[in-house]
Amino acid sequence: MTTVRNFSAVLTCVLSVGLTACGGGSGGESESASGTVGNTTTSGTMSLTDTGGTNSASDTDATAGPSGSGSESETSNPTDATDTSDPTDPTDPTGPTTMDPTMDPTSSEPFCGDGQVDPGEECDDGDANGSGAACLADCVANVCGDDDKGPGEECDDGENNHNNGVCKLDCTLNVCGDGFEGPGEACDDGDMDDTDECTNDCTFKTCGNGMLDEGEECDDGNDINEDECTNTCVFPPSPCGTQSFEASLEVQPVDIIIVIDNSGSMGAEIKGVQDNININFATIIEDSGLDYRVIMVSEHGKWNGPESICIEAPLSGIPMGGCVNPPNQPVHNPGKFYHYSIPISSHNAWCRLLSEFPINANDQFGEDGYSQWLRPEAFKTFIGISDDGINCSGYDDNDNVNDGHASAQNFDQALLNLSPEHFGTAEDRNYAYYSIVGMAYNNPQTEPYPHTDPIITGECPSAADNGTGHQGLSILTEALRFPLCDTSSYDAVFQAIAQGVIEGSSVACEFAVPVPPDDQEIDLSSIDIFYTPMGMGDPIPFTQVENVDQCGPNSFYILGDTIYLCPEACDLVQGDFEADIGMEYACLPMPG
Repeated sequence: MTTVRNFSAVLTCVLSVGLTACGGGSGGESESASGTVGNTTTSGTMSLTDTGGTNSASDTDATAGPSGSGSESETSNPTDATDTSDPTDPTDPTGPTTMDPTMDPTSSEPFCGDGQVDPGEECDDGDANGSGAACLADCVANVCGDDDKGPGEECDDGENNHNNGVCKLDCTLNVCGDGFEGPGEACDDGDMDDTDECTNDCTFKTCGNGMLDEGEECDDGNDINEDECTNTCVFPPSPCGTQSFEASLEVQPVDIIIVIDNSGSMGAEIKGVQDNININFATIIEDSGLDYRVIMVSEHGKWNGPESICIEAPLSGIPMGGCVNPPNQPVHNPGKFYHYSIPISSHNAWCRLLSEFPINANDQFGEDGYSQWLRPEAFKTFIGISDDGINCSGYDDNDNVNDGHASAQNFDQALLNLSPEHFGTAEDRNYAYYSIVGMAYNNPQTEPYPHTDPIITGECPSAADNGTGHQGLSILTEALRFPLCDTSSYDAVFQAIAQGVIEGSSVACEFAVPVPPDDQEIDLSSIDIFYTPMGMGDPIPFTQVENVDQCGPNSFYILGDTIYLCPEACDLVQGDFEADIGMEYACLPMPG
């Protein structure tokens, strides 16, 4: 049955005793009734019409006031006469509070912790709310600085957060290396450089920390004042004081052996050598400061018949201009120039170099073999000049590449066997062989051929042969090769050879530990070395390392009683013949 009401609240029907039913009756039956509502008597006419399961009631008092009348239909108990109030009447002070019929009468108002973010709340995670959680118990979000360590925070001291405190402003713990000087830290520069003022453990460098800091001579990290490093991080007084020593840099000297073909086709080439050997060769080497001497192995005389050679001052002892009409025999310039006069034919230069080396050999003027002027400690530079090839005593280059290499290797072995003291070994040769021969021109024409280029089989215009044997020996000893036909370019040729000779010589990169004074013992760890480029300007300090494996730029190491410059430091000084190497050292304290 569906009940239709004309009121928004439940209406309790109270009828008088004589009323048969409130909302009951047979279909079409109409009744009038009067009753008491509260303390008020009401009267009205109610019609009850049975519409097939629907009771319809009309009350002429739509306001349901205290004296009004109305019609209604309902399902309330018609026999209950104890409740005299009108629950639908909002003006009735005795009626109950009006409620939304859809509301659960057991529900309560919204509250923090119900899991819903209600007005006035920043968050609400229900039962998960609380200290240390993302949402606090009062439904406020947990943030850095609220004195509650929330998720993702290392710490949170509230208003005590400070970048120099235990907990920083971003709620991370203050640790060494974060760039903020925290509790217990003497400093914090935020880097990992342990050599600067603030160390990696956030302490200032101090004497006794075991590290050599700026301003300290030593730091052994102990508190023993009588050992090799005092407690003030300075070396104890040396019994010999701080000694200075000037190391003697030795530049390897060079002996230059020039062998020239005296055959009839060589006149112009010999003249080219005479014109350039002083100006574009000896002078360049002399100006470099290199310790050199020249030994000429070729017949002495006029260049234009017979094809001989005459060298004059300043290189030789013959006055300048004296070779226009050469003296009967060459004049030596002791210590600088020597001439071993013997004819060299078109193909026998190598054989002459081997046969005339011994002391018991004699030249045209009774000079013993040219080895008498060679110095064992000197690097040997040969310059072979010929417009022909090699063919003598088993050496034959046959003017081809293979035989050129083969003959060069055979001569190299013979030369090394002749005198390892002078020429070295196959593993460590002490000579180089430059050649000026009948090979074809390079491009440009004055450009020499380096040892990395193959043997050149072509010939220059006035050459008899291409000199493949000479070329092969230059390649083997990593020296330069030049075409000999254009004598007008001999200035460039001899300049290049002179530069090659200079670069082939070098400053020695080792020297002895100095002898200490008064029978003291040198403290090797105290040795300092200073390099002054060209002997001028500010010296460059070299750092001592333990061994060659620890070498770096500007460093040296000591092995036994010898000081060795490390490779990079050696490269720095080797070409500097005017270099100064200074040394300072101290002595060890006397025992007892």
